[in-house]
Amino acid sequence: MKFSINKILTTFGNKKTQERILEDNYTENIINSIEDKAFAVSDRNVMYASTKELGGYYYLKTIIVGDFKIKTMKGAKLILKNSEVELDLKTDMDEFESDHSNVSNTFMTRIDFQIEESDIQLITNDHLETLTLSAKKHLIVFKPIR
Repeated sequence: MKFSINKILTTFGNKKTQERILEDNYTENIINSIEDKAFAVSDRNVMYASTKELGGYYYLKTIIVGDFKIKTMKGAKLILKNSEVELDLKTDMDEFESDHSNVSNTFMTRIDFQIEESDIQLITNDHLETLTLSAKKHLIVFKPIR
């Protein structure tokens, strides 16, 4: 039988603990429902990614799970590099923030990047060397998973 202080406090009506457990369950459900496969990894984060099309516009949907924590209204950049090309993607929306999970002590951040249809082939290219995410004071270098 597994005991948790949070569950005991919730039983006795501690409102903050109830809210924290609801947030944890919400975040864990989102992490478990990620349909995309792991695309790239850094030292402390995993990036899940896929390309989507909506109304003729294309975007790269990413979900970063790990210790990357941010709240910004200035957007982010993702630089994809291979030996021949460097592709610079900007966020679809400038405002986004990370969700925290106390259970796994990780953060989950959803970021969508604008992309041209012609550039999609560069993302699926097996020769991709690095993906560099820069937002606020954060700079994370990911290596693609092959």
